Amino acid sequence: MRKIASISVVVPVFNEQGSIETLFNEILKVCVQNKYSFEIIFVDDGSYDNTREVLLTKCAPIKYIRLRRNFGQTAAMDAGIKASKYEYIVTMDGDGQNDPADIPKLITYLEENNLDVVSGWRRHRKDNFFKKIASRCANLLRRIIVRDHIHDSGCSLKVYRKICFENINLYGEMHRFIPGLLRIKGFKVGEIVVNHRPRKSGKTKYTWKRSIKGLLDMITVWFWHKYAVRPFHLLGSFGILSLTIGAFFGVWTVILFISGQSLTNNFHPMVAIAFLIVGLLLFVFGLMSDMLTRIYFGSKIDMPYSIKEVAEVAQVDKEL
Repeated sequence: MRKIASISVVVPVFNEQGSIETLFNEILKVCVQNKYSFEIIFVDDGSYDNTREVLLTKCAPIKYIRLRRNFGQTAAMDAGIKASKYEYIVTMDGDGQNDPADIPKLITYLEENNLDVVSGWRRHRKDNFFKKIASRCANLLRRIIVRDHIHDSGCSLKVYRKICFENINLYGEMHRFIPGLLRIKGFKVGEIVVNHRPRKSGKTKYTWKRSIKGLLDMITVWFWHKYAVRPFHLLGSFGILSLTIGAFFGVWTVILFISGQSLTNNFHPMVAIAFLIVGLLLFVFGLMSDMLTRIYFGSKIDMPYSIKEVAEVAQVDKEL
């Protein structure tokens, strides 16, 4: 007999008063019907509409976490993940476009294939044209740079084993690249097609600014994958290249000097000095980066967000 799963459902929300009650009821229905041991965590990312009032008066049982201001979806997700207590962590958007009915399918796929992460793939997206194009371009770049081997890392509907988030802090727009980060650490990642629904209330938080931030974070993930624990390999390689070029121009300068040619209007000496100095600096920076990396991995990193309020609303009877 298969063991009944225990899950923490983490839902970051920002100004979603029109969708969260319906979304909560859908999540609750799935958890009760599948007999999960569960908790539902809503993280309010500094909403200024009636999101807080709806959650605390119409949704139970929930754990409610409110951030002091709008820190972004990644920060809200990180706060919810750190507050979770069960074996599996399910993340999803608060706008109602992710379908809670897909949660059992994600969990089953994870268990049957002995995976650590299963990401939803919104193969048939219900977004506007701009958002679809932006997402496809971002996914193409992600496959080239991050190489996480999944189609739709931007889909928030995912299930993780809780162990995945030991010693991991999320920041920036990193929630899109969690599968890539976890794959780097050796976790097994899978993907299945999930339902994607049109937004029925509120407005999208996806803007061109988020696209730029996501691109920069993508580059960060690439660097982390390649050189996080060995930055001297990168900087040292460029240092050797620079020193080699500098040495070549230096030797050429000496040859010109010995042959009696005037060096007054010759650029070779300046090029040699410049490349030699840059090469030495890269070596020094590489060694310093190695030392900073050791300090980073041995220290506790401060959180990039602040929690204002934590509340738990008790169970109430609901018609399912």
